[in-house]
Amino acid sequence: MARPPRLTESAGAVFAVLAEAGRATRPQLASLAGLSKPTVSAAVAELEGVRLAAHSGTASSGTGRNAAVYRLGPAAGAVLAVDLGPALTRVRGCALDGTLLAEATGSRADAADVVREALDALPADAPLRTIVVAVGDVTAPRKEGAGMRPATAKAGPVFDAVAVALPPGVPVHLENNVNCAALAELHEGAARGRSTFGYLRIGVGIGLGIVVGGQVLSGANGAAGELARLPYPWDDGREPRHEALEEYIGARSLLRRTAEAWPDTDGPCPGTAEQLFALAGQGRAAARAVVERHAVDVGRLAAAVTAVLDPGLVVLGGSTGAYPQLLPGVRAELARLSWPTEVVSSTVGDLGTVVGAARLAVSRGVQTVTQVARAKD
Repeated sequence: MARPPRLTESAGAVFAVLAEAGRATRPQLASLAGLSKPTVSAAVAELEGVRLAAHSGTASSGTGRNAAVYRLGPAAGAVLAVDLGPALTRVRGCALDGTLLAEATGSRADAADVVREALDALPADAPLRTIVVAVGDVTAPRKEGAGMRPATAKAGPVFDAVAVALPPGVPVHLENNVNCAALAELHEGAARGRSTFGYLRIGVGIGLGIVVGGQVLSGANGAAGELARLPYPWDDGREPRHEALEEYIGARSLLRRTAEAWPDTDGPCPGTAEQLFALAGQGRAAARAVVERHAVDVGRLAAAVTAVLDPGLVVLGGSTGAYPQLLPGVRAELARLSWPTEVVSSTVGDLGTVVGAARLAVSRGVQTVTQVARAKD
C-alpha cells in the first residue's frame, strides 16, 4: 500500500472537508473548514502538489467572477467494503468522496473470488487506503498479536477464506453487519433525521443496531445488540438455551413452522420467505396466519428492545423483517406491551450492510490520509 504523504494540519483539514463535499471552491472550503482564505489557498496548493486534490472546472460566484472548483485527486485513493452475508457476498469499492468505483456480488462460498473481482475493477492508479469487512459476529478489538478474526466460530471460517484475497499491507477493520446496516438507515434510509433509533434485523439470524446521538453503540465487548443471547425460553420448568431465541424467530424456524402448519388443501408449501409473504399478500389463509404470528413474535422482541432503550423509532430490516406486511402486527403488539414507539420498514433493503460498510470505509480512509505522520503548521 502506498503511504499517504505527510500533510500539514491545515491541508489535512481541507482534504477532509473536500472528501465530504465532493467538489468545492476555495471560499467554500474555507467556510467548511473554518480556516482563513489564505490558509486554504496554501493548503489546496499543498494537496495539488501531492495529487490529493485536483482542479475540476469553474463555478460562477455571487460577484459574477468565476471561482476554481476542486475535487479529490488521483492519489487520494480508494477503499473497499465487504459484506460477508449468510447467503451472498457483496463488495463495493469507493473513492474517498464516496463515489462508487466498483462492485461485485456472488455466493458466500465464492467470497474470495467476489473480492478479487471488485479489486480488479478499481482504478489501477488509486492506492487502496482501507478495507472494512462486515460479518455476522461480535467484532470487539483483539489483543495485539492475536490476529484479526471474528470473536466466535460463527463468521471465522468465511472471514479466513476471504482474507487470502485481501491485499497485504492494507488496514482491515471488522464491523458487525447489523451495525453497518444501521448506519445505512441513519444516513440514507428510514432513519434519516433521527439521531436515536434501533435497527432490528430479522432474517436467518436476529440482531439489533443501536444508534444513540447519531453514533452506533458497540458496548464494552463489542456485543451490544446481540439479541440472540437474550434468555429464551424463560418460563417455569424450562431452562433458557444458548441462542434459542434466534433459533425460534429466525427464517429457518419460520419456514419449518410454516411446513408444520400448512394444510394439504392449500397447495405446495412455500419453501422461501419470499414465497410465504407473497402467498400471504394474495390472501391465502394459512400463509396469513403464519405471517401474523411472526409479526406478534417480532413485536414482542421490539417491546423488549423498547423497554431497555426507549429508542423512539424501530426500523425493521432483514430477509423477513423488512416485509411491510409485518408492520400492523408488530405495531399492535408493541403498543400492547410497551409505550408509544414508531415502527417502520427498512428502505435500504439487502444493500444496507455493504452501503454502511462503505461509509465506514470511506471515513477510515480519509482518516488514514489526514492522520498519518502529520506535521504541525
